[in-house]
Amino acid sequence: MFHSIEECTNFIFTLKASTYKGQPLEAVRKILQLLGNPEEKVKFIHFAGSNGKGSTLNATRAILTEHGLRVGAFISPHLERVNERITINHTQISDEAFLQYANKVAKIIETNLDGQFPSFFEIMTVIALMHFANEKVDVALMETGIGGRIDSTNVITPEVSVITTISLEHTDILGDTIEKIAFEKAGIIKFEKPVVVGVKQMNAQKVIRQRGAECNAPMYFLNESIVTSNEKIGLLQQFDYHFQQHVFPSIPLAMQGNHQIDNAALAITASLLFDRNIKESTIRQALQNARWEGRFEQIGEGVIIDGAHNSEGTTALIETLKKVYPNKQYKFIYAALQDKDHEMSIQMMDQVASAMNFTEIDLPRAAKARVLASKSSHSKVNVNENWMQLIEVELANRKENELLIITGSLYFIAEVRKFLVEKEENCHDSKVR
Repeated sequence: MFHSIEECTNFIFTLKASTYKGQPLEAVRKILQLLGNPEEKVKFIHFAGSNGKGSTLNATRAILTEHGLRVGAFISPHLERVNERITINHTQISDEAFLQYANKVAKIIETNLDGQFPSFFEIMTVIALMHFANEKVDVALMETGIGGRIDSTNVITPEVSVITTISLEHTDILGDTIEKIAFEKAGIIKFEKPVVVGVKQMNAQKVIRQRGAECNAPMYFLNESIVTSNEKIGLLQQFDYHFQQHVFPSIPLAMQGNHQIDNAALAITASLLFDRNIKESTIRQALQNARWEGRFEQIGEGVIIDGAHNSEGTTALIETLKKVYPNKQYKFIYAALQDKDHEMSIQMMDQVASAMNFTEIDLPRAAKARVLASKSSHSKVNVNENWMQLIEVELANRKENELLIITGSLYFIAEVRKFLVEKEENCHDSKVR
């Protein structure tokens, strides 16, 4: 029995996927069955992908909320507090509700699973499903944790599935080829339920098409049945959207970069497949205002944070920098987890950087700063294991024509964002006084 939200979250944070010895999804299914299967009482849209699933979910949420629906969202990771992972129309689950659900789940585990707790993410999935069912949302948007096929969120049957992109990641869990990873992501496709796909590699598409055919699922691919054109890059982007009978010219988009146009197109399509009555004006209004924290986000003067946690994300980050800030010098600060392909990302940053800074975060899976730095061939490489100290020094020394780009793991970006926002607020307060 947990008596406080701190006690509860501190405990569930310790739960690792490797500690539960049962089959994948086994514990989640047992718990949900004993709770009366809350996942059967809600309509869902399911999101998987190596990059872009968070931004695509966020754009979908903006559209459906603007349309007047009560929209649940389950996302990861959180930036400041665990409650961010479970929201309804952007309102986070309350500490009281979280604690109530967690105690209910803990009691079932103690009584029916011999006290064998599944992972943190699996517990979070169950709490989210309970909350969405209890609050009777019109739709819940669920983001996978890792992969799809054996991800704990795959207990749901969505109205629409979305697969954004495929790249080599979590190779120890998902497999070491694009095809194997595509197979895992395609596991979210369900019988006769439509699928929206942003994946561009032909070999990954082939795997996804095969799974779609097996499930008799209608499939809609970006650059085939979903077409974007006349992209205009700037502080407010624009693009034309075309899907079936829907032709929407000059859609405004607050998010930066070509990849965000792709994500927005997937979001519009998923929203229309969920509800054909959504108006063009609703989509325009929603995307003009939808922002996603930690994704090409400017905080303060000359600082950009971006959760480019693999080579695909780094490619998108660099392309966006060149288009939005072509005349600036780019100084990078990078920290990441061990289970990623850092070498390619670092080599890409080397090509455009004026300097490379490497640091690390206090997590068991964090890559060491010196190991990351050893993969750089840049002439100006700096290592400082203390990321706060490194950022303070770089901010103090930043020149007018320089951008400080802080990137890497989303867990790193979460810590940095909190630090920078507090710094900005303190600076503002001192000026007001």
